[in-house]
Amino acid sequence: MTSTARPFLNRRLAEFGTTIFAEMSALAVTTGAINLGQGFPDTDGPEEVREAAVRALRDGRGNQYPPGPGVPELRAAVAAHQQRRYGLSFDPDTEVLVTAGATEAIAACLLALLEPGDEVVALEPYYDSYAACIAMAGGKRVPVTLRPYEGAFRLDLDELRDAVTDRTRLLLLNTPHNPTGTVLTREELAAIAELAVERDLLVVTDEVYEHLVFDDAEHVPIATFPGMRERTVTIGSAGKTFSFTGWKVGWITAAPALVTAVRSAKQYLTYVASGPFQYAVAEALALPETYFTAFRDDMRAKRDLLAAGLADAGFGVHRPAGTYFVTTDIRPLGFSDGFAFCRALPERAGVVAIPNAVFYDHREAGAPFVRFAFCKRTAVLEEAVRRLKTSAG
Repeated sequence: MTSTARPFLNRRLAEFGTTIFAEMSALAVTTGAINLGQGFPDTDGPEEVREAAVRALRDGRGNQYPPGPGVPELRAAVAAHQQRRYGLSFDPDTEVLVTAGATEAIAACLLALLEPGDEVVALEPYYDSYAACIAMAGGKRVPVTLRPYEGAFRLDLDELRDAVTDRTRLLLLNTPHNPTGTVLTREELAAIAELAVERDLLVVTDEVYEHLVFDDAEHVPIATFPGMRERTVTIGSAGKTFSFTGWKVGWITAAPALVTAVRSAKQYLTYVASGPFQYAVAEALALPETYFTAFRDDMRAKRDLLAAGLADAGFGVHRPAGTYFVTTDIRPLGFSDGFAFCRALPERAGVVAIPNAVFYDHREAGAPFVRFAFCKRTAVLEEAVRRLKTSAG
């Protein structure tokens, strides 16, 4: 029998292998290193939210398929959250869709809204699923790179405007931004909104870190700007805000026509998911403001602890205005290859980090940068800092 030697993986996904997160998490296990690579907390979220999930299980709510758009209680809670925090009014029945986490929401949006060959402008570095989902949808990604400037990463609005062509269908935004920790300012968002209206572009905006903004930063949904309500799909998630990342409960809010389009794709992905957890997240979104304030303050203290420790260890530190990641520059330590540095770090220092280059199309632009997560217990961060101070160089 003659083999055609055709590869099993299709061309659209050929550039995507096993994620760096799987590789580095495996290294953490084999070396016993502290895992500051993957962005998941090492403690559970609020006890009352966990108990709400247990109660839903015991009461038989969500043990079978939940409604396709999501349980009514959660859709109502999402709409109330958007109204309460941002003054955005959404109809829970026609303008909210529950997804299996934000990652499915991203995939469903791109699969639904793109035609093959459509260009998607995205802010680089970007969460790794963006590139894969654009590829699966047959789109072409056009990165606009956030560049280091005065201790942070900044967007060049002129570069963004120049990236938009007649083939551009969609802007894919992420603010607060993973991995850099940048929070787009009101002025930047206003300029992006004007561009989207002028060029008649759709906007998909990943706002899963909306409750993790620090110091003077402010999270402003781009859907609040003139002309944006009808052309924006906003993605939210419970995992980052309530520290239950394994529950995989996300959602989108958008105008009815956009929700209908995204649901058309979503129903052929998971169809539905996370039944009992949806009821728990509905209760979580109604927690008093004191919860969100305390959560943010705790993460800010952990950011400060890790950022200071990394600086003391000799890293160049880009202090994040949001998320729970710190991006560092390894060149002050005498290194320039983030991949090699991160693969050696578990053995040398007993700590795992992620090379930022995996988030770039232009790998060379991200080569000297390494990301650490600070969504861990204080004692764990203190031990990681101690190890890095003695071993990272």
